Amino acid sequence: MNLVDRKDIPSPCYVMIEERLEQNLKLMAHVQKAAGVKIILALKGFSMWSTFDLVKQYLHGATASSVWEAQLARGEMGGEVHAYSPAYKTADIKVLSTLVDHLSFNSIAQWHQHRDVLTSAGVSLGLRVNPENQEAETPLYDPCAPGSRLGIRADELRHVDLTGIDGFHVHNLCECDSFATERTLKAIDAKFAAWLPQLKWLNLGGGHLMTREGYNVEHLIAALREFKAKYPHLEIIMEPGSAVAWDTGPLIAEVVDIVENEGKIAILDISVTAHMPDVLEMPYRPRILGAGMPGDKPHEYRIGGNSCLAGDVIDVFSFDQPLQTGDRIQFEDMMHYTMVKTTFFNGVEHPAIAILRKDGALDIVRQFGYEDFRSRLS
Repeated sequence: MNLVDRKDIPSPCYVMIEERLEQNLKLMAHVQKAAGVKIILALKGFSMWSTFDLVKQYLHGATASSVWEAQLARGEMGGEVHAYSPAYKTADIKVLSTLVDHLSFNSIAQWHQHRDVLTSAGVSLGLRVNPENQEAETPLYDPCAPGSRLGIRADELRHVDLTGIDGFHVHNLCECDSFATERTLKAIDAKFAAWLPQLKWLNLGGGHLMTREGYNVEHLIAALREFKAKYPHLEIIMEPGSAVAWDTGPLIAEVVDIVENEGKIAILDISVTAHMPDVLEMPYRPRILGAGMPGDKPHEYRIGGNSCLAGDVIDVFSFDQPLQTGDRIQFEDMMHYTMVKTTFFNGVEHPAIAILRKDGALDIVRQFGYEDFRSRLS
């Protein structure tokens, strides 16, 4: 969808396309019904709470990585609230005990330290386990990498009394396909079969990119149903973040200047490091509407951000026509993870947030000003 010519969209601006979000949610509703599982929203990947009235029509709740996310889930989403963090402080647990329904610990020691407070509050407790099944392609996002701090290995559970533990939490995927999920289920069965019969639930975490084009949804459903047939007593929970908001909207930016140094460089009114950090962290090459790879089209530009960081650049893109100051650039698929990782680095103008409604109307739900920048400092 070409949004660069819409004059009612400010620049820079993230634009959520409501119709695409609902399409993703409907697909997830199909998976839930066909496989007999629950899907909840991982706020770490998508926490645009102005869309939660729509999201909660399809999903069962949300999962939080912190007290603040749990407060957002309880206050804006409703439904079930789950939580997992690598470590909890005592003060965190006191607050979380009033907010969450499920909570998973990363270690036996943390469980022993905090279980009494949570059990007395009626919270269902779990442990994050490590299936030692590597599927993530990028080491930065691989929880099963050797030496990982995330999750308890099966050998560490031998001879441990798990009375009071209702579930296991597993997260080892990152933008993976259904076959990675199937391999993970087999790894869980192989590693943790001794404990699964005594549990009530199994949380498969996120990384199930079921809304990506080409994902084999029916294979996912079959794999889940096969596992549930073996363990029918287990409630299966999935908590994707990326998949909910996958390809649901762009970041609109504007060309501010064009300079030359071993080729033309277009400087935009956004910062790559501040407004689309996964481009540098993962790293990956984002899609620009109408642009091609170097050599595909006659006019080439390296795309850069408007901060002082020398490496605040993306890559070389080619265009049909020369870029001019004031031209709009549309970066596709910028709703998941991108927005939750943004910063106010350098005080570069922070992108507004808008929703393109199904009737074509634009709803600008958030714009940022100096006071937002100032409130991050002291």
